[in-house]
Amino acid sequence: MLGVCYYPEHWPESMWAQDAKEMRELGLRYVRIGEFAWSRIEFSDGVYSFEWLDRAIETLAAAGLEVIMCTPTATPPKWLIDKYPDILPVDINTGVTRAFGSRRHYDFSSKNFFREAMRISEVLAKRYGEHPAICGWQTDNEIACHDSTHSGSVAAKEAFREWCKSRYQTIEKLNTDWGTVFWSMEYENFEQIDLPILTLTEAQPAHQLAYRRFSSDQVLAFHNKMIEIIRQHAPNRFVTHNFIPMMDTQVDNYALAENLDFVSYDNYPLGRSDLFFANRPAEEFKPYMRTGHPDYASYDFDQSRGISKKNFWIMEQQPGPVNWAHHNPRPEKGMVRLWSWQAFAHGADCVCYFRWRQAPFAQEQMHAGVKRNDNSKGAAWAEIEQMRDELKTVAFSADAPVQAKVAIISGTTNQWVSEIERQADSYSHHETEFSYYSAIRQLGLVVDFISMDSDFSQYDLILAPCLPIVNDAFIEKCKNAKAHFVFGPRSGGKTDELSLAPNLPPGKLQALVPIQIISTETIRPDCSETLIYKGKTFESRCWREEIQINENVNISALYHDENPAIVRHGNTSYIATLTCDNFLIELFDDLANEMGITTIRLPKDMRMVHRGDMTYVFNYAGHAQTFPIENVGSFLLGQANMAPYDVAIIKLNS
Repeated sequence: MLGVCYYPEHWPESMWAQDAKEMRELGLRYVRIGEFAWSRIEFSDGVYSFEWLDRAIETLAAAGLEVIMCTPTATPPKWLIDKYPDILPVDINTGVTRAFGSRRHYDFSSKNFFREAMRISEVLAKRYGEHPAICGWQTDNEIACHDSTHSGSVAAKEAFREWCKSRYQTIEKLNTDWGTVFWSMEYENFEQIDLPILTLTEAQPAHQLAYRRFSSDQVLAFHNKMIEIIRQHAPNRFVTHNFIPMMDTQVDNYALAENLDFVSYDNYPLGRSDLFFANRPAEEFKPYMRTGHPDYASYDFDQSRGISKKNFWIMEQQPGPVNWAHHNPRPEKGMVRLWSWQAFAHGADCVCYFRWRQAPFAQEQMHAGVKRNDNSKGAAWAEIEQMRDELKTVAFSADAPVQAKVAIISGTTNQWVSEIERQADSYSHHETEFSYYSAIRQLGLVVDFISMDSDFSQYDLILAPCLPIVNDAFIEKCKNAKAHFVFGPRSGGKTDELSLAPNLPPGKLQALVPIQIISTETIRPDCSETLIYKGKTFESRCWREEIQINENVNISALYHDENPAIVRHGNTSYIATLTCDNFLIELFDDLANEMGITTIRLPKDMRMVHRGDMTYVFNYAGHAQTFPIENVGSFLLGQANMAPYDVAIIKLNS
């Protein structure tokens, strides 16, 4: 299934019918509208204009298209800001109120905005909830984008105090849990508590963690109420939200997705790769400048499938250069098709392209569309036509499952802890998690992202790249699971209130692997040392923990000074250092094979994934490569000798 994002309010009504006709001919089925149209729907307080929107919906429906309606709350209009100035959030880094003039300019703690956002959502849901042309709803737009989860406003401070009262009950408990005796920060009552921002040096770590938990809860309360309103008035329609990468939201994404029918994701491989790999040397980044890294889009696809707990949609797919990254190259020819097939392979049911026509004005005029602003066909047009035809050729089925034997435990708390207590400029939770993921993908394996609360029973290998806070229930689940667990450095080292584990790190994980971390050092990235595994030399870098072991623990790898770097006890391994991709590939290959998981060493920049009875193969390389496995099935698309930036689909032998 294919779709597109459309803004009828940006174009003369005389163009709508032709646009709809061409969309249908291109093979598109779904059209998302309305997410930024608040001022056009309600130009002034209580004065609505629905006639244009009614006609737009009818025009799209007449062409055989199904409409996804959005709540327009990401762009509160000027009259609303003037009426309720407290809607504007306060920048936590400067203390300055953020101004009207872009988007997402609202504070999740503003009671006025909460009320008004729910009001406009209800107005739309009542009017269009049972409209036969509308198949589903999208809440807001890219919630928490642009660092908008946190606010330093008076409203946020007052709400945070109430949140603290609810969580800690007494000020004595808060003082104890936070360790406020340090630096003479003890509080007499909850009214003394401020937000942990704009301090002279670092704020109290537990205070920071509490503020992040509070801010996440504010987003959840806002989002869940909006879902409730839509469901009340729009029966038998799906409700989704278009997520950005998990690490950018500062919100518990598993909780954010819990009440949705499925998760959608906005996929911009070039923009995201440009930001993520900004500090990598040119020789490492340049091969992927116009393709994105082979594992980066799939990393976000698999996370989306994980938080959705089922299949997902791509609500926005990059069709050409974007306008918001540090640098914005164009995709190589064939990449829009490749990204689309890659999304389907990793569990997408639908891919919608952003946007139908490039806007000639405002902030996104340099952002490509399926069509150019002069209405000529953009570079992606032919690739979308090809996708339309190939989906029929291979008889793609959205019912086919993605089944993984390997999982990565993720969660926003892991990210929060590593950001609050950095300990090293070179430690990045995001890069650490991605390195584990990329190593597994280079072995030809499918990966699920799961939370600590997930069911572990279907997995044989479970990786936790960074899991600093664990609970007793998690430990019991690990003990009862069949999987081999691999914990990365920092795991288990903190209490729930971000203090050191009283029995030394890895804290509660000592029940699984009886070791103690007696010291931790961080070193410059250019001062790496050797890591010795099975007689081979690899790299130990940036983060290094000193392990004290007991006699029941096996040493898997050594530091340069012959002290243990990776240890194992039963079905649990602990990696005490950051390391190189080559080592992770070697270790995970050994563990996977031990657990009966078949691995495949693919050529560089080639990836594969199984969905249902099909194997999807992607060649990210700028040169032809040959898929090395013979007699696995029949090629429905492509062939073993793959052209640059090509896709092959194999129906597996039964």
